[in-house]
Amino acid sequence: MSAPRTDADHGLRLVPFRGLRYVPDRIGSLAAVTSPPYDVVVSPEGQRRLETADPHNVVRLILPDAETPVARHRKAARTLAGWIDDGVLVADPEPALYVYEQRDGEHFQRGVIGALRLSPPEQGVVLPHEDVMPGPVADRAALMRATGANLEPLLLAYRDGEATARIVDRTADESEPLLSISTEDGIRHRLWSLTDPADLAAVDADLAQRQALIADGHHRWATYRRLQAAQQPGTPWDYGLVLLVDTARYPLRVRAIHRLLPRLPLTDALDAARTVFRVRPLAGSMNSALAALAEATEHGNAFVLAGDGGFHLLDRPDQDRLDADLPAHRPEQWRRLDAAVLHKVLLDRVWQMPDTPEYIRYIHDTAAAVALAERHGGTAVLMHPVREEVVLELARQGVMMPRKSTSFGPKPAGGLVIRSLALG
Repeated sequence: MSAPRTDADHGLRLVPFRGLRYVPDRIGSLAAVTSPPYDVVVSPEGQRRLETADPHNVVRLILPDAETPVARHRKAARTLAGWIDDGVLVADPEPALYVYEQRDGEHFQRGVIGALRLSPPEQGVVLPHEDVMPGPVADRAALMRATGANLEPLLLAYRDGEATARIVDRTADESEPLLSISTEDGIRHRLWSLTDPADLAAVDADLAQRQALIADGHHRWATYRRLQAAQQPGTPWDYGLVLLVDTARYPLRVRAIHRLLPRLPLTDALDAARTVFRVRPLAGSMNSALAALAEATEHGNAFVLAGDGGFHLLDRPDQDRLDADLPAHRPEQWRRLDAAVLHKVLLDRVWQMPDTPEYIRYIHDTAAAVALAERHGGTAVLMHPVREEVVLELARQGVMMPRKSTSFGPKPAGGLVIRSLALG
C-alpha cells in the first residue's frame, strides 16, 4: 500500500500450500457448504440456517456448537478429522496458490490465496488498523490449535503488484476454474489453482516488494501471531492463510459496522445523548435515514439510532464535550473518527456501556441491526463508513482505530479452501 520496498526479505512472502477442498460428490453442493466469516454470522438463527444447508457446512468448523469453549474446539477438531477420513475434504496433490474471483452484480474482484509469512510487526510489512479484544483472539487461537488448521482466509489489501495482477488475470481469463458457484447472497465465486513454477516465482518476486493493509480479519491476524510466538521458528505456524487483493486494480468496498446495544432502551439512549448531540427524528425509510446520516457526516460526527420502528439522527455534537472526553494524546485524525467519538464519548461516558458481548454487539448488516434492536427492546447505532484513505493513513502512522471500525469487502467465503498445518 506504499512505495515498493527494496529489501525483498522484508516484503510480502506468499507461499503455496496443499489446500483442503470439498469433494463435490460427497456433499449436496459446494454453495451449500460455504459460510461468511465467523464474525459475520450474527445470530443463532443464521448459524442454524448454515448448519442445515448441508451437514458438512464449514460453519460447523468455524463456529462449532457445544456448551463450553473446550468442548466446542474439540468438536471442531473431531469434525475436521472425520471429514478428512471420510473423503469429504481432500488435499490437493501439489502445493498451489489459488486465484480467487468474486462477482457481485457489476462489482468484481480478483486476488490470490496463499500462506503468508508472519513478519515482525516492526518491519511494517502487514499493517493493522484496528484494536482487538483478547477474548476473541484466545478463542480463535484455541480453535486453530485444536484443529491444526487455518479454516478461513483473512482479507489483505495491497497496491500496484503488476506482475501478480497479470498472472491472476491470465489464469482467470484463460483456464478452467476448479470450482464455480453462486452463494445465496447472489455473489459468484470462482477458484483456480496456480502451480506453474515460473508463475509462482514471478508472484514471489513481485510481492516481496509490497506491504499490505489488513482489510478484514484483525482478530485472526492477532491469533496467527500468538500461535507463532508459542512455537520455535521454522514451523508451519510461521505462516497464515490470507487472500491478497490489489486494490489499485480491484477496489474493495468499505462499509460500516453497526452497534447493537440490547440492554439500553432507545428512549434512555436518546435522552442521555441530548447532553452531547442534537437529536431529531427522521421521517421515511431506512435508506432515507442512511442518506441523512451520510449528509450529516459531511459536517461532523453523526449517528442514527433505531429500535422503536423509526430513526433518530444524532448530529452537531458539543465540541467542548468531545475535546474533554477524547484522549488528548491521540492524533487529530483519530479524534475525528465516528467510532472514536462513539466509544470514548457515548458508550464510555454517556451510556456507560461496558465493551462486552452482553452489552455491545457488532453487526455488519444494517437491517439485521435494526431488527435485533426492536426485538430486544434495545438500541441500534448505525454508522457511516470510514474512507479507505483515512484507514490507510492512520495505519501507516501505527495508530489503531477502535475495533470494528470498518468492513471491507466482499469478504472471502469460508469453505472454498482450508490450510491444514499438518500438510505444511
